[in-house]
Amino acid sequence: MSKSDSVLATARAAGTPTIVGGGPKKVLYTLQTVGRIGLINSAKALKSHNTCKACGLGMGGQHGGMTNELDEFPSVCNKSIQAQSTDIQAPIPTAVFKHSLDDFQQLSRYELEHLGRLNTPLFKPADSDHYQVLSWESAFERIAARMQVTPAERSFFYSSGRSSNEAGFVLQLLARLSGTNNVTNCSYYCHQATGVGLQSTVGSYTATVELADLAECDLVVLIGANPASNHPRLMHKLMALRERGGHVVVINPAKESGLVKFAVPKSPRSMLKGGSDIASEYLQPRVGADIWLLYGLAKSLLEQGWMDDAFMQAHTEGSDEFLTQVAGLAWPDIEDTTGVARVDIERVAALYGRSTKAIFAWGMGVTHHTHGADTVEAIANLALCRGMVGKPGAGLLPLRGHSNVQGIGTIGVKPVLPEQVFQALEQELGVRLPTTTGLDTLASLEQAHAGAVDLAVLLGGNLLDATPDTRWAREALDRVKTKVFLTTTLNRGHVSGMEHSEAFILPVAARDEEFEPTTQESMFNYVRLSDGGITRLDNVKAESAILLELLKRGVSQPGLDLTAIESHQGVRECISRVVPGMAGLADISDSQREFHIPNRLIKTPSFTTPSGKAHFQTHRLPGLKMSAAFPFALMSVRSEGQFNSIIYEEADSYRGTPKRWSVLMSPQDMLELGIKPQQAVTLRSRNGCMEGVEVYPYGLTRGAVMAYYPEANVLTGIERDPRSHTPAFKSVAVAVEV
Repeated sequence: MSKSDSVLATARAAGTPTIVGGGPKKVLYTLQTVGRIGLINSAKALKSHNTCKACGLGMGGQHGGMTNELDEFPSVCNKSIQAQSTDIQAPIPTAVFKHSLDDFQQLSRYELEHLGRLNTPLFKPADSDHYQVLSWESAFERIAARMQVTPAERSFFYSSGRSSNEAGFVLQLLARLSGTNNVTNCSYYCHQATGVGLQSTVGSYTATVELADLAECDLVVLIGANPASNHPRLMHKLMALRERGGHVVVINPAKESGLVKFAVPKSPRSMLKGGSDIASEYLQPRVGADIWLLYGLAKSLLEQGWMDDAFMQAHTEGSDEFLTQVAGLAWPDIEDTTGVARVDIERVAALYGRSTKAIFAWGMGVTHHTHGADTVEAIANLALCRGMVGKPGAGLLPLRGHSNVQGIGTIGVKPVLPEQVFQALEQELGVRLPTTTGLDTLASLEQAHAGAVDLAVLLGGNLLDATPDTRWAREALDRVKTKVFLTTTLNRGHVSGMEHSEAFILPVAARDEEFEPTTQESMFNYVRLSDGGITRLDNVKAESAILLELLKRGVSQPGLDLTAIESHQGVRECISRVVPGMAGLADISDSQREFHIPNRLIKTPSFTTPSGKAHFQTHRLPGLKMSAAFPFALMSVRSEGQFNSIIYEEADSYRGTPKRWSVLMSPQDMLELGIKPQQAVTLRSRNGCMEGVEVYPYGLTRGAVMAYYPEANVLTGIERDPRSHTPAFKSVAVAVEV
């Protein structure tokens, strides 16, 4: 019996579920998943007044577990079910931890996640390759001792986007009261470029629209995103848009099948006719050339007379410089760089020119480049030149990942606090907070790689798999002397990157198991209240309770009184007093009034910039990165059966790949290289290689290849956008070796 088989046998882990496609097959898969975790358990989880644990689109809360803020029912999707499936597991038998780290490393990411729930604290000494079971008291004593002797500058604190506002707020307090601003979150690996680009143009860091605006618009431009896989409930809105005569323009190097036609499960009509048409127009630029295409669309608008000159003169600044740059671009350069014909760009521009209410939505296909913030600004420019920010039914919509990734940032889990929040927090607690510059996520790991980090407290997530350059990330994390993980299940980051260091794993309650209500914020700036209250395990603790205990035991602050934040209600009251726009948190538990954060939705042409006007930005347009030695541009992508780094299925039912060690290429490139479907090749970059990767044909633009994240992280380096510090997971120059 192999090592992996041995671990799985010990745990009696569930087998891989049947892999099915979209439409009726996806409904069947959902039913099978429900059957596997139990109908009663599933019903309890889905009906409870708790926010969905998957994407930032948002559902659940006080409107009902399968209802969104517009009272639309059923608002549920396969991702919701998948997110519940790993929480509704039996505890991992303690006998499993007799196995070594090497044994655990033989398991796939799917197998680790499906071993079961963690239900006891664990400790791996630096000189051991085994985890050992601890009591909670022993765990707290040992971690507190490490905190007390760790210089503040040699620590960092990190949060995923699935944690609550309450837990995130206590985490950043733990960091700052320890003496460091090295507190960060997963948005620095996804939408930080969005925040930078929106702040410089319209004065916001977040979406300017709400969910209701999607029912008013007549055009959605979807750039570098695949909501068919990652935000399935958005597909119903896109279907409805098409059915009322509106249009969807998709800009993506990959012809994603779910964006061409999608069978919406909640629509009997869509299901019966075999799917609804989604994309009205589909433009496939070269990888990394989105910004050139956006400028090309602006040039066509200018030449066809579709600009809103009155809006630009009255409500924006910098339009003259922008229009001058646009006019000076040469069409041959745009066509050569993007790989998209002028006639196609002009046709889409005319579609936008006839629109009265357009929404621009984008994902990490935009932000995962060294020019990610510039591209976000180019999107905002395109919206502003036709007055599509500042009225109902139109605006800017970054498609966020984890369900509370936006909320975590709102309440202060970031290296730099706004001055107003900083001062209010000092006054609220009666303390002095550190003023040293904090490190973002990648910078924290660079410090770790240099051997300058002794302690890392990691609230959820999987920082190893989330980080580019897998070998480098593993080295960096292993050089952190002590890692403290707060988590519900095991992942790769708990068994790799710690061969020479010590680690604690503290089991936490899932969102719907919380012992007190918690809050979360959707991508639409909508704050929801989750009741918690479901009991599944007997030895887990709330995230905030664990962090507060570490704060009490591990941080010495004379005169510090933490009584006011010993309950979630107290934490929310504190947040309401120090974070602008969050006053509604103070009584949300009693009133059950969920709310939009004020001054974020832009319904009138009034912008939160110093001048009150939006700002056009101009850019030095980038060249493509490929070379004769590395002629292909790699995009790392998520499969339909995963959410961020969590793997729910090994196969990708939408792209037709049966396993994750795969690469997708255009049929023309395969033919030119003499590659047959399912043939094994080597992908090589300047940073690493993937050997024995099976090739599958897909609708990609020539010169582009796709491989799955996080497996493809071995090919990516730590190059990043200099403005947002977001890693460049896209546009990785690779060679395909037959």
